[in-house]
Order: sequence, then structure tokens, then C-alpha cells
Amino acid sequence: MNRRTLLSGSAAAALGLWGGTVRAAPYASRRIAVTVRGEGRDVVLIPGLASGPGIWNGLLSALPGYRFHLIHVRGFAGLPAQANQSGPLIQPLADEIARYITAAGLNRPPVIGHSMGGTLALKLGLSGRVGRVMVVDMLPAGAAMVGGTASGLGFLADQLSSYLTGTAAGRRYLAQIVTQTPGAKTSDPDVIANALRDLANVDLGPQLSRLTVPLHVVFAVGSDAQQAAAITRRFREAYAGAKGAVLKPIGPSGHMVMADQPARFLALCRMFLAG
Repeated sequence: MNRRTLLSGSAAAALGLWGGTVRAAPYASRRIAVTVRGEGRDVVLIPGLASGPGIWNGLLSALPGYRFHLIHVRGFAGLPAQANQSGPLIQPLADEIARYITAAGLNRPPVIGHSMGGTLALKLGLSGRVGRVMVVDMLPAGAAMVGGTASGLGFLADQLSSYLTGTAAGRRYLAQIVTQTPGAKTSDPDVIANALRDLANVDLGPQLSRLTVPLHVVFAVGSDAQQAAAITRRFREAYAGAKGAVLKPIGPSGHMVMADQPARFLALCRMFLAG
């Protein structure tokens, strides 16, 4: 290579750096996949345990003017598990979504998370990487969703995870549960077991007082008035540490509120995104 060629190459590199012709490497992850739909204000959507981005289809078609970043956890809804096959799951997923937000150049976008996705959304809110958080049908303590506590159910969850993934009988039982869960038939049983173990050990309640971004919590209630009142009380007590949190019951509904009450859920999402 002669001196002129070398100088020309150096000049081209400088123009690339200063002129913006060099593009960042495409985002790639062994924990999540991301699909971008629509044009407008950025919004991050995180589905729950064993679910894929399809749970948000009704929302996407009804909310023009937004650019939705659809998170798909590897190991759920047809994606190979890759790095999620073993080990901790919840915190690495939160870290990976935060990395995506940075790599994509998103400026503290609002995030909506359902179920386990709500836990991830809360973690992102506590980290300061997002500007607003909506949690859909999830308590700050994962164990509380089944009436327990992280200290009480954490050890049991660890043992249960070992049984479900480490024994033939446990794997058959977990596979049976998965096949009977809508939307989860193509999810990896090991990843589901890891997620359940992690969720049972997570309690973000003590950290809510340092949450500095707006928080909306949408939760499902049934048609029984007494039961609905008890659920409402439970959610309000659990989120009492988050100053200014907006809590909205929606029902009659099961856990998949976006499917059971699409019109009401859409109205609450519009209110949340309007800010």
C-alpha cells in the first residue's frame, strides 16, 4: 500500500466517523429478540411468562402513531432458549432489555409489561432507563401472586425448579402444564421453570419508594364483588410504597386482560401513553 492510498483510506474513515456514514452494528442478543412495528413515539412492550409478542396484536392495530418495540424472550413462544436455557433469568433479561434501549437510541421510552413482563418493566423503571411504567396484572413480589412471600416461597421454588428440570417425572409434569396453557405450547419447559424460580425470589416492594417515574398498574378482577374488593386492596397495599402510582382494576377478567377486556385495556393504555 502506497502513501497516497493510506491517506485516502484514513480520510474515508474520518469522513465515516464524522459524517455519519458508518452505522452501528445491528443489535443481536442470545436472550431476547426484538421486532419493531409502526411509526411515531417509541414504546417498549414486554409479554409475560411463556408468552410471545402476539399478545399485543390488538393494541398495535388500535394505537397508530407509535413505534412499538416488541420484546420476545428466548425460550418462550417458539424461540430457541439459547442463553436463557439455564441460570438466572429475570435480572439478565432486564439488563438485556436496557442494553437494547441504549443500542436502539431510545430516549427513556414508556414501557408496558404483562405478568413477568411487569416485573421486568418495574426493574427498568427502577434503573432509570425508561420514562414511564405500566405493570399489567403483576404484584411487586412474584410469590405474592400465589399468596406467598419471597422469603417463604423462594426456597420452595428453588427445590421445585430442580424437580421440574432435573427429573424425568418433573419434566413430564412441566411439559403437561405447558401444553395446557394457552400460548405456551411452544415454550421451553426449562426456561419456564427458571422463570418461575426467579419470580418466586423477586420482591421489588421495598424498592418502590425510590421509583422516580410515573407508574400505572392495571390488574384483573372477577365478577364477584367481594373478591374484587379483596384483590383491589391487595394491589393497593402492595404498591403503597410507590408515590403517586395510578392503580386501575379491570374486569371481569382473567390474567390476560388485553384479551378479556380489549376496549377497556386500550382506553387505559391510551391514558398511560398520553402521560
